[in-house]
Amino acid sequence: MKSHEKHFINEKQSITQALEKLNALSGDGYITLFVMSDDGKVKGVLTDGDMRRGFLQGLNFENGITEFMNKDFIYLKRNKYSVSDLDEFRKRAIKMIPVVDDDFNLLRIADFVQKKSLLPIDAVLMAGGRGERLKPLTDEIPKPMLMIGDKPIIEHNIDRFVEYGVHHIYISVNYKSDNIINHFNDGKRKNIDIKYLKENEPLGTIGALSLMPELQHDTVLVMNSDLLTNIDLEEFYRDFEKSGALMSIATIPYTVSIPYAVLELEQDKVISLREKPNYTYYSNGGIYLLKKEATKLIPDNKFFNATDLIELLISMGKKVISFPLLGYWLDIGKPEDFKKAQEDFKHIKF
Repeated sequence: MKSHEKHFINEKQSITQALEKLNALSGDGYITLFVMSDDGKVKGVLTDGDMRRGFLQGLNFENGITEFMNKDFIYLKRNKYSVSDLDEFRKRAIKMIPVVDDDFNLLRIADFVQKKSLLPIDAVLMAGGRGERLKPLTDEIPKPMLMIGDKPIIEHNIDRFVEYGVHHIYISVNYKSDNIINHFNDGKRKNIDIKYLKENEPLGTIGALSLMPELQHDTVLVMNSDLLTNIDLEEFYRDFEKSGALMSIATIPYTVSIPYAVLELEQDKVISLREKPNYTYYSNGGIYLLKKEATKLIPDNKFFNATDLIELLISMGKKVISFPLLGYWLDIGKPEDFKKAQEDFKHIKF
């Protein structure tokens, strides 16, 4: 919240103080003040236009801020908004929106100057593995903390979550967990909320979700922390919401070219011939969107992989979809992958 304090003004401050604050924001790109009560409630918003209208209506410097401010302001209720709401705000060029609870206590500012989106999801990064194939690099630090450019692999993913407005992030930890916890702490440095799911024993690629408290939202993003990717999370989320599925899997397309003619047979009879065909297959990218309903199928404190959940949902006749990831994606599992990630990072926009 600290980065937005210059946009806050107490309802008891004077009109002169409000004008001074608005003037100070002239080079900020968004000249708006949020009028706050002493107990942290949002009472209204104040712009230079509100000030001009107030003076034209006969108000003067003796009147209070609350007489000038717009009380019918735009806000988001916690857990009660959708990406279609965000589309409307973008059309209207609204750059900052207060996120409030049912009593209008300010929770945070949705800042579309600094962020691409405000996705109504929680996120979990799976960071408990030992990284055996990356030894000796992982003898002293866990794989997610290996440096790519100027920060650890896992921090690139957290910063991508932040860029898309994800506020509640969980990190599952096990091997050398203190390295991760001490680096990120509670997330306040990034103006987010980070909590840790501590695995006493390895729980697989999705089993740690059984350790989660109640989700803040109806959708959770689950991602392996050792991936380097520039996936568009809003596009991923929109596709998932439109589908009505319980789970979406980000998939990596692989095209296989056959250098010969391929025959299709029924027993020994040739029924078709394809000359040097290409076949596209889709590989699991280790990034998932799940509805809360699907997370309840994960057994408590047991080893359980994402593939187990996928197979379970399919066997139950539930809808599971694929989201082809057409941007950059790299699973950093081997030394050559780590070397490639460091080189690619110099040339690809993340």
